[in-house]
Amino acid sequence: MAIRTAVIGLGIMGRRMAENMVLHPEFTVATMWDPDPAACAAAQGIAPDAVLTKTATEAMADVDLVYLACPPVPRKAYALEAAAAGKAIFLEKPLGVDIAESRALVAELAAAGVPAAVNFTQAAGTALTDLTRSINQGALGELCGIDIVVTYPAWPRAWQRDADWLRFAEEGGMTREVISHFLFLSERVLGPLNLQWAHAEYPDDKLCETHVAARLVNGDGLPVSILGSVGGAQPDRQEVTVKGAEASRRISEFAIDTVSTGEDFAPTSDAPIDTRATSLKAQLDDMALLMAGKPSRLATPEEALRVQELVEGILANRGASA
Repeated sequence: MAIRTAVIGLGIMGRRMAENMVLHPEFTVATMWDPDPAACAAAQGIAPDAVLTKTATEAMADVDLVYLACPPVPRKAYALEAAAAGKAIFLEKPLGVDIAESRALVAELAAAGVPAAVNFTQAAGTALTDLTRSINQGALGELCGIDIVVTYPAWPRAWQRDADWLRFAEEGGMTREVISHFLFLSERVLGPLNLQWAHAEYPDDKLCETHVAARLVNGDGLPVSILGSVGGAQPDRQEVTVKGAEASRRISEFAIDTVSTGEDFAPTSDAPIDTRATSLKAQLDDMALLMAGKPSRLATPEEALRVQELVEGILANRGASA
């Protein structure tokens, strides 16, 4: 029987997930809710059989899973309401923007005992799975560290502009929205990271960061270096490079996997036609496993909290040597 799902938050990410749930044989979008009538109308075209409810509470009433794509600040309340009703929960990242609130959320989700995961889109993907296998097999040799590079001509990106909150420092910015994915991957590869130093620049006290640099290290002293910037006529650039003494792997656009042994990076396999759809299907495959009580590669709330703590430290220009 298909997993009946409520989609809370019908901006671009909520609509994308709803579209992929409609296509997935193990999910059905049963209900949807958003305070914006225009977002609701757009989502109804994607999932015409779903019921648009008047409140989030109504949407969560008769489902198995609640997917939360609303902005970070209200997410905790909806997650706890769903958990109290015994619903499984799939949260968008970031887990939150207030560390104390997120720590409380993680503890309460654990106490509720419901299946819960956070949508770091590389978690169940082929690129991270193959990278992990290659590292375990010794194909990269001794690991040397990770480089994260993210650059955009403008932020938010064109397809994100309806989500106006993404341009403000309170909840938005590229570090929370994009670099967080690569910090999650870095901790999956290197283990827990500590922030050594960070520098984030803001155009004013309201808008989100336009430039960011940071250095983190794992328990063995292996570095993770971050460079992020906004501005200039250029295509989007989103890449994470895991460097090894024998070979290095670079994942671009979240799913395009390439390898170098000192020459130019070359594809490890044919790139998926639609990297986003491929990644979301893999996430949903593992969400179905999680709900069936089987092992899942999805990010746990505890992992998401660790990433949030690193992200908020970077945005606050903190670090051991700051």
